[in-house]
Amino acid sequence: MGNETSFPRRHARTQRFTLGAPRTFTVAPDGSAVYFLRTASAAGRANGLWKFDTAAGTEALLVDPATLLTDPEDLPPEERARRERTREQAAGIVGYSTDADARQAVFALSGRLFVVELATAAVRELPAAGAAVDPRLDPTGRRVGYVADGALHVVDLATGVDRVVAAPDGDDVTWGLAEFIAAEEMHRYRGYWFSPDGARVLAARVDNTPVRRWYIADPANPATPATEIAYPAAGTPNATVTASFLAADGDGRVDVEWDREAFPYLNTAVWSSHGRPLIQVQSRDQRRVLVLAADPATGATEVLADDTDPHWLELVPGSPRWTPAGELLRVLPVDGANRLVVGDRPWTPDGFQVRSVLDAGEDGVLVTASTDDPTRTHVFLVTADDVRRLSTEDGVHGAVRGGGVLLLASSGLDHFGVKVTTSTGGVIANHAEEPGLTPRVTLLTAGERDLRAALLLPRDHVPGTKLPVLLDPYGGPHAQRVVAARNAYLTSQWLADQGFAVLVVDGRGTPGRGPAWERDIAFDFAGATLDDQVDALHAVAADHPDLDLTRVAIRGWSYGGYLAALAVLRRPDVFHAGIAGAPVTDWSLYDTHYTERYLGHPDEKPEVYEANSLIADAPKLERPLMIVHGLADDNVVAAHTLRLSSALLAAGRPHTVLPLSGVTHMTPQEQVAENLLLLQVDFLRTALA
Repeated sequence: MGNETSFPRRHARTQRFTLGAPRTFTVAPDGSAVYFLRTASAAGRANGLWKFDTAAGTEALLVDPATLLTDPEDLPPEERARRERTREQAAGIVGYSTDADARQAVFALSGRLFVVELATAAVRELPAAGAAVDPRLDPTGRRVGYVADGALHVVDLATGVDRVVAAPDGDDVTWGLAEFIAAEEMHRYRGYWFSPDGARVLAARVDNTPVRRWYIADPANPATPATEIAYPAAGTPNATVTASFLAADGDGRVDVEWDREAFPYLNTAVWSSHGRPLIQVQSRDQRRVLVLAADPATGATEVLADDTDPHWLELVPGSPRWTPAGELLRVLPVDGANRLVVGDRPWTPDGFQVRSVLDAGEDGVLVTASTDDPTRTHVFLVTADDVRRLSTEDGVHGAVRGGGVLLLASSGLDHFGVKVTTSTGGVIANHAEEPGLTPRVTLLTAGERDLRAALLLPRDHVPGTKLPVLLDPYGGPHAQRVVAARNAYLTSQWLADQGFAVLVVDGRGTPGRGPAWERDIAFDFAGATLDDQVDALHAVAADHPDLDLTRVAIRGWSYGGYLAALAVLRRPDVFHAGIAGAPVTDWSLYDTHYTERYLGHPDEKPEVYEANSLIADAPKLERPLMIVHGLADDNVVAAHTLRLSSALLAAGRPHTVLPLSGVTHMTPQEQVAENLLLLQVDFLRTALA
């Protein structure tokens, strides 16, 4: 099935046409250079470390992983877990850390530890005491930290001395790593932070002893032992997370003090030369967040901010932090907007939805935000008295800056992939393969709630010809599908070209439209998100009569998979077939931080979990349903699909289950990803015939 030049095969082989695109940027503090990762071509998976000279506009490959690692990658379990949490599918150098002056960088390959002098491209390997994970340079460039076998190490680069500054005191204890919940749900992928002078390390200690164990087997290989994971399902114990200040020379530990019973979640930590180190902690119900200033000498903390919300407080990347003037900066829901607040004063206006904080400098705070249109995200420089947009082209933008140089990474509807430019006029090349199809996307505003939607028709569509409809949503919180970026619609356009009108809808709960919109799904996944898909479908079809509402299907993955199964179970009057990929079917099986944020604690609101889960709906199935699940998935475990399938079988409801052996929540295997698309099309054509 399939061929080497088909869109599905190329889409899978190029990792959604991202291989060859530049990523992970660092601008030197003097503005002279940009350092970044990129594969050498669209055909290679291994990232190298590159340098872009901002004055000359030239590029140079500093580190080619093929010269350092000739054998296939052999990743330690902690690194495999970290990549699963970040959805990292590439190989080679997938992350690096520089010192404050960008003179050196450190990275790991297959657990081996390397340091490169950025001026000369001279690379040396540091002997590591075990497989190194998450290596980082201290800001002064004198030391390298890394984690091996749960212990936090600091290497003195001048002497080569490798010290264990914190060792695990139990089999289920680690130092310096993010626990599952932090990495999966809090945007925190690290567990240690150097002080500006490099003399101390603020490190997280994670004790997974209280967390219940789940076991993920590989049924296709019964001789392989099941993998044990510590998975904190809704209502069950989380890992115990504490923090300590550690002397980089290994001589001294001071524990950080806060009320861990009331605030068990450690959201983030940040050092700054402008003030004391900050940590942010959160209550389990996520309705209260404290920002604490910690004393490295004593571990005592001072409450700088105590923020509350009747539903929950979103965690915004880059917040909190200090400004250079020593004021506390954070992003909070104020007067209907996620606003930048410095001290006690909002710096951004009503209707200005801050997505992330990128940098805080003497000239202002660099943020990404959406204004009147959530499908567009721009870069802004914000001061106490002014908001200035820095990204001028239409689309979705991110940024990095240093030494007066601003780098923009931009996606748009008028070009493929990411376009990377510098304020000096430079362009960093993107070698990603072009898809061979250009989406014909129409962005719409639909229904009474002004739902954002994207409609794609076959490129050879003849007006007046009726088309079966395929909804292709994610549809849940923390992710958008309807954005002003061409590459976001590649698969949807390919599906449209198979003979469908494809409709992508972002309903309530999706980001970019403010706190009220995000909180409209509180305790009501099933009602709010499904109603929005139905309302958008009917509104769009009213204006586009070629959409045949007698033949409507829906597909999705993860939350989108939940939504697809929900749709055919509860609204068979609207949806005639569904494909549910890696669906959550029983919310009591999903993790604490995500699920309890939206549905509450299952012991306190069991009726909410019952109303939003799918198992009891099994006898209602009267439409074709295909369920797809990776058997190695440790995020939405395969038990979700198996429980729903068992309930469907018990109710005598025919359905299709497609198990993917060895596949996690991602589908990186080329042939699996390709054939999965082709099988879905075959299923839909049969179901909607």
